[in-house]
Amino acid sequence: MHNTDRILTTHVGSLVRPPEFRRILEARRDGGPFDQAEYERVLRASVIDVVRNQADAGIDIVSDGEFGKSIHWAAYVLNRMGGLEYRPTDYFAASPMAQSKDMIEFPDFYPEYMASQGFENEGAGGWECTGALTYTGQAELGRDIDNIKAGLAEVDVVAGFLPVVAPASVAGVGWAESPYTTEEEFIYAVADVLRVEYEAILDAGLILQIDDAFLPWTYDLMVPPATMEQYRAWAQLRVDALNHALRGLPEEQIRYHICWGSFNTPHVGDVPAKDIIDLVLQVDAGSYLIEMANPRHEHEWRIWEDVKLPDGKVLIPGVITHQTNVVEHPELVAERLTRLAKLVGRENVQGGTDCGFSQGPFAARVHESIQWAKLRSLAEGAGISTRELWAGVPV
Repeated sequence: MHNTDRILTTHVGSLVRPPEFRRILEARRDGGPFDQAEYERVLRASVIDVVRNQADAGIDIVSDGEFGKSIHWAAYVLNRMGGLEYRPTDYFAASPMAQSKDMIEFPDFYPEYMASQGFENEGAGGWECTGALTYTGQAELGRDIDNIKAGLAEVDVVAGFLPVVAPASVAGVGWAESPYTTEEEFIYAVADVLRVEYEAILDAGLILQIDDAFLPWTYDLMVPPATMEQYRAWAQLRVDALNHALRGLPEEQIRYHICWGSFNTPHVGDVPAKDIIDLVLQVDAGSYLIEMANPRHEHEWRIWEDVKLPDGKVLIPGVITHQTNVVEHPELVAERLTRLAKLVGRENVQGGTDCGFSQGPFAARVHESIQWAKLRSLAEGAGISTRELWAGVPV
C-alpha cells in the first residue's frame, strides 16, 4: 500500500475509550452490575463512532481503536489461548520493569507515575503454560472484525486495520510446567497460535498490524548484565518465530510496529534504533511503523541516510507522539515527513504516530480531545508535505 499522489496517514491503533464505553468496562473490572448484551451493543456503537471520527480527522488507514481488547494491547491474547493457567499475582510488584535501567535511575519517579496511570492488573501477569497451546478466541476476534467492518461501511477511507500482538510481546507467561522442552519450542508454539489471528484478519480483507513493543524494550531489561550479542540472540529467535507465523501470508497487507514502550517516562535505557533496525527489517511485512516523534527518538530519522529501505516496503514513522498533550504543529509534521520522503522516496513514507494514545482501556496517554487534535494535525501536516513533494510533478 504505497502512496500514489499524496502522503497517506494512519496511526498505531489504540485510541482513548469514550466515556459511555469506559463506564461499562469499569463496571466489569470492579465487579459492579454488568450486562453482556449491553456491553456488546455499546462496543459496536463505539467502534462505529471511532472509525467515523478517524475519517473525519482526515486519517486514511483506520482501526477499531482496539476497543475489543478488554485488557491492554498485549495481555488481551492470554484470554484467547488454551493451555494457560492464570494464577493471580500482584503484577506490578513483580514486574520486570523493576529491573529496568529507567526504574533504577529514577526510583523516586516511578512509584508516583505508575500509581497515576490506571493500569489494570487483572490478566496481566501470573500466567503459566500447563498444556499444549491452542487458540480459543475465535468469537472475540470475529466480533472485532465484524465491528470494524461495520464502521468501514459508513466512511470513505483507504483501508482498515486491526492490531494484534507479536510472539516477542506475549509476555508474563512461564513455560516450565509446559509440554515444551526448550524456549525456542515454546516461542514457536506461541507463534503458531497467533497465526490463527493473523490469517483471520487478512482473510477478512483487513490490514494486519503486528505490535512488538517488547522487542526493543527488553534491551532495557537485559543489557547489562547481558551483552548486546545476547540480547540480539533473544530478539533474533523471536523475529524468526514471527516470520514462521507469517509464512505465506501477503506482505503488502501486513504492518509491523515497534516502539520502546508507550509509557511517557525518561527512556534513558532505550536501545538505539541503529542497533536493531536490521532485525526489524527482517520481518516479512510490507510496512514498518517506528517511533520518530518524541524527544528520545526523533533524531533517529537520520539512520535512513545510511540504511536502505528494502524495495517494495513502506516506512510509517511516528510524526505525532502520544508522549505529551502538546499538539504538534502541522508544519513540524510536514517537515518530519518531507525529510524522510527525500531519503526513502515520496511513495514509500506515510504519516503515523509513535504509539497508541491509550495503552489499554484505563491507561490513556493523552486526553481524548487532544488525541483528535493530534490526528487532525497529522492529516494537515501530511497535506502540506504532499503539496511540497508533488508540486508541479506529474503522477
